[in-house]
Amino acid sequence: LLLAADEQSIARLHAAGRSEDGGVIYASGRLALFVPQQSLAVWQPDAAMQGLRQALQRQQIQRFAIANPELAPYGRAAREALQSAGLWQSIQPRLVLGENIAQAAQFASGGSTQGGILALSLALTPVLQQRGRHVVLPASLHQPIHQRMALMRGAGEAARALYRYLQQPAAQAILLAHGYAAPGADAAKATP
Repeated sequence: LLLAADEQSIARLHAAGRSEDGGVIYASGRLALFVPQQSLAVWQPDAAMQGLRQALQRQQIQRFAIANPELAPYGRAAREALQSAGLWQSIQPRLVLGENIAQAAQFASGGSTQGGILALSLALTPVLQQRGRHVVLPASLHQPIHQRMALMRGAGEAARALYRYLQQPAAQAILLAHGYAAPGADAAKATP
């Protein structure tokens, strides 16, 4: 069983004949604007990114973390959100790119940057809750981050059982509580 943070990975595996089928969307990711504790005196996170805009104008942000848009689905969505907010050009020279969203979260929460755009699921973890503040960014700022899963050829019964379970309301409720939108739900209306 492969759970991917995007749909393209599953499509490539299926085209190569490695999965049983094209799989299903199990969740949709959400973005959060994160500010570490040491930067909260300089700027506050807000869904319209006005605090970020003002901090950039005042030259108070030297480094800002996102996942690499060329490698990571959350990085592509972060770039789209920054572009939608009209901040991409001004923030681009200050970007610190993580290889994936987990590394971007390390950069943003570890004090080496003045903030970042992270997966909401990571921003909700107890460690990051202690290290800073976040706000959920509107899903309308970026393309949906549909996360797809598929059974690989030769999958065992345990993988099949987990695959079925993740599609059930009980599992969907757990994913929703941890920062994901339900598959097929309008992410703009979903609550974290």
